[in-house]
Amino acid sequence: MKPIVTVICTCYNHGPFVRESLLSVVRQTYSPIQLIVIDNASTDESRRVIQRFIDEYPEVVFLRNTHNMGLCKAFNQGLGEAAGKYVIDLAADDVMPPNRIEKQVQAFESLSKDYAVVFSNAAYIDPLGVKLGFHYALGPTGHAHGRVPTGDVYKEILRRYFICTPTIMMRKSVLMKLGGYDENLSYEDFDFFIRSAHDYKYHFIDEVLMYKRVLNDSLAMQFYQVGNSMLRSSWEVCNKAYDLSRSQEEYDILANRIREFIKKCFVAEDPEQALAFRKLLNYIEDPGWKTDLLVLLCRLHLPVNWLYRHYAKWRNHRNLTLMQQGVPFVQLER
Repeated sequence: MKPIVTVICTCYNHGPFVRESLLSVVRQTYSPIQLIVIDNASTDESRRVIQRFIDEYPEVVFLRNTHNMGLCKAFNQGLGEAAGKYVIDLAADDVMPPNRIEKQVQAFESLSKDYAVVFSNAAYIDPLGVKLGFHYALGPTGHAHGRVPTGDVYKEILRRYFICTPTIMMRKSVLMKLGGYDENLSYEDFDFFIRSAHDYKYHFIDEVLMYKRVLNDSLAMQFYQVGNSMLRSSWEVCNKAYDLSRSQEEYDILANRIREFIKKCFVAEDPEQALAFRKLLNYIEDPGWKTDLLVLLCRLHLPVNWLYRHYAKWRNHRNLTLMQQGVPFVQLER
């Protein structure tokens, strides 16, 4: 008997895209699938679009929130209803190719129980669905060019963002053991990756099994907004990583990651969070004069964010052009 896969789709103001996203689930070549849709108090037409979809597919579970709970809490709400052995966290603007779930279940079922995540390559699309490029560069055979970390990936998770989050399928038992997503955080993937990769392995499928939509209000851009909560969440995760790390090499990698977050604090004009990151860094190594200078500049409240926003617009346009020319997303400056 084939295992159930639960897809939890969380929607907030994705009216133009949510139907296509949900259709990509019900049109999978695999069954059985449990689809849970959560409208997180959208203010656009999302709820009406979802309701019309539910009228066509009444077996779909529809949870309607009266206020926005945040992504992590909304996902956990769906996780509480999940019947599947494996779970996919689907954003309501992304699209799955028809064979995605079938491919990932086949991989999971061939792996030992110490594998918590199966992930893949992804194609990036614009709001109209036009393909922009790929997460990992494709070689002449259509497979990823170069080595993608697989197996024990904890050090790589600490070092950099290399997994396209929407591609992951998770083992539900691991999610439950971890207590789901941390509801105190404003975003989920860094924390989940750190906590799960510490004790479990990841498996890479060398195929494009997700279409990730690129929008102007992406989470990556929100990191640099003045007053954003994501830097605080990142600091919380770095503290967890400090407690979990087991070797000097891992601490050194974490130190470099903390320095990158301090740079984000400078751009976001957040001196308090920069000081918090600097204090954590000091437990690992001497922050050094360059880091101290950057923290000092943060404390001077220099109006750098407006300048960065102009730079970010130029950079995003350049990155989209580079992706269309074949440069993979993981090699772009973010």
